[in-house]
Formats: sequence, structure tokens, C-alpha cells
Amino acid sequence: MSSQDYVLPATADIGHVHLKVSNLEVSIGFYRDVLGFELMTRFGDQAAFLSAGGYHHHLGLNTWESGGGSKPPRNSTGLYHFAVRYPDRRTLAVALRRVMDAGVRLHGAADHGVSQSIYLADPDGNGIELTIDTPREGWHFRADGELDMVTDPLDLRALLEEAAPPGETSAP
Repeated sequence: MSSQDYVLPATADIGHVHLKVSNLEVSIGFYRDVLGFELMTRFGDQAAFLSAGGYHHHLGLNTWESGGGSKPPRNSTGLYHFAVRYPDRRTLAVALRRVMDAGVRLHGAADHGVSQSIYLADPDGNGIELTIDTPREGWHFRADGELDMVTDPLDLRALLEEAAPPGETSAP
């Protein structure tokens, strides 16, 4: 088998993201208090590791080379965004409500056909996508066999309705 024929197995995934941040406390506050990650451990005022559901870490934060640093310029290379995948629309809706209640500005929202996504940035300008997958049975493919991903509007008002407890409505 040539290296060009190799494909990662479907069981492979991205284990964690590690970000350089300017202020560890501010970043911990954002990821823990707004997005709901759990602080698993920290190394003084230089690094912290956070998780969803008790995993050792999904997210690493550090100030080793970036303490007090500035956001990267818009036209530079680097991280565009990373995605936090939620198990269903209701948990995505709750995440959206928490983000909005915290006053975090949204950068966009889209239905991609394969996923529904909300885009924002952390305090250091790192892009974040909050997303749910569309079941594979609903994916569409082009005639050439490539996945037909789209960028259609995502109805945030309807999504927020799903964040409300049963019998209540949630207005944005």
C-alpha cells in the first residue's frame, strides 16, 4: 500500500486542542464558566487542562510563550477554529443560551448539511465552532462522489426554543 492510499480508520479522532493564551485565569473562566468545560488540573499560573465528561483533557491552555501577548493579526496563519461537538440539538441550544447570556458575540451560524454550527471566539481570538452532526443518512453527495456541504442559514431563534425546559419558551 502506498502512503497515498492510506486512510485513517473511522475510529481515529482529534484527542485534544492545546492553545496558547494571554491570560490563564480569563481563559479558564471562559472555557469553564461559559462553555461548561471542567477544570481537571493546572500547573500554577502557566497551564491548565479542561475536559468534557471527566476525560483527562480535551483542552489545554498555557501561557508559556504567550502570557500577556496580543491576539494574532487577522491575516496571519494559524488556528482558524476548533469544534466542540455536542451530542444533540438540545445541548447545542443550551450552549448557545449560555454563550448569549455571557454576552459573547457570535461570528456566525450555519447549517452545513452535515452539521449545524455556531461560530464565536475565545478571549484571545481563537475561533470556536459549537456544532452537532447531522445523521449520516441525511448527508448528500455530488455526482462525483464528493460530500455536498453547504452554508445555509441556521435558525437561532428555533434553536434557542429547544434550550427551554419543557412547557416554557425561550426568547433570544
